[in-house]
Amino acid sequence: MLGVFNGLEGLVKSLYSSFYSEINISASRGKTITVTNEQLRKLKGLGGIKNFSLVAEEKGLLKNGNYQSAVVLKGVDENYKYVAGVADHLIRGNYNLGTEDDPFIILGAGVENAVGVLTDRNLLALMIYLPKKNSSELIDPLQDISEDSINTSGTFVIQQDFDNKYAITNLEFVKKMLALRPDQYTGIEISLTDASAIDDVKKDLQKIFDSNYNVQTRYEQNQSLYSIMRAEKWVIYAVLVLIMVIFSFTLVSSLTMLVIEKEKDISVLHALGGNKNFIQKIFLSAGLLLTLMGAGTGILLALLIAWLQVKFHLIPLSGESFLISYYPVTVKIGDLLLVAATVIIIAVLASWIPSRKAALNEFSLRSE
Repeated sequence: MLGVFNGLEGLVKSLYSSFYSEINISASRGKTITVTNEQLRKLKGLGGIKNFSLVAEEKGLLKNGNYQSAVVLKGVDENYKYVAGVADHLIRGNYNLGTEDDPFIILGAGVENAVGVLTDRNLLALMIYLPKKNSSELIDPLQDISEDSINTSGTFVIQQDFDNKYAITNLEFVKKMLALRPDQYTGIEISLTDASAIDDVKKDLQKIFDSNYNVQTRYEQNQSLYSIMRAEKWVIYAVLVLIMVIFSFTLVSSLTMLVIEKEKDISVLHALGGNKNFIQKIFLSAGLLLTLMGAGTGILLALLIAWLQVKFHLIPLSGESFLISYYPVTVKIGDLLLVAATVIIIAVLASWIPSRKAALNEFSLRSE
């Protein structure tokens, strides 16, 4: 069970890592940040950074005749495909963002369906509507809305949250529509050469960008998601512990019956000088031996089933809306050790009751 959860957790994390960068810099207040040439220079010279992309994104409306859909339009520069994995998840078209004057847009599969791109075969161009960031207060709010036409170039499928929400296009085109200054963006997305050094790189970035900027790791960008997955894993572990506790009553009853059957043998041991601790250790060892044999067999069987599932995909996922057709399984040594330790602790507690009873009871060899 833990192996299947680990597999599903790894799948979800890989999908989110395909869209979210390892480190993201955004505004601590408001939606936009100002990035100076000096900050860009320091960022380029910072060790541990593989690449970075300047980003401008905003909620808008995408329209195709009678079809329309709310969308988050994300403008990115030419480095974005080296920072995020969107380019590797295209199912149609190609990764082409165009230019400021001739932009192209890559749609999530859900957005593509919502605006009828596949339904309307006579489609010439989509209309995009975005609010201007730096516009002054006007009597007519419609004057604060930018609109322009844009052609599609591709479609990506990563995860439903992204597919139904995002569309990606040229950075300068989005900045023009939002009326942003040349040094204004909504964020910087960064990839690293070594993911294990993420905390050190984050500290270096915080020295370059002051408190007006949020410097967040991939975990911090999705903290609620990772917290929920961690809590779910502990819930699954708690369920497994409960199952093992229930099964431990079988061990208690078996040892209790063994104590009753071995009354004369216990009396003989007492007569030969065996003390209470010696008697207790015998039955405690018997309980642990039974548990270790069962646990060892169970772990070996679980490893075999996990290997068969990974190799041959024996257990399929029902439905056709999943990215994979089978249950993913990932076995972690830490989980095996945790389960083994839990089994041993429960076995010791379960074996202690009948073994203590055997040690305290005094049986007589005299037959009636």
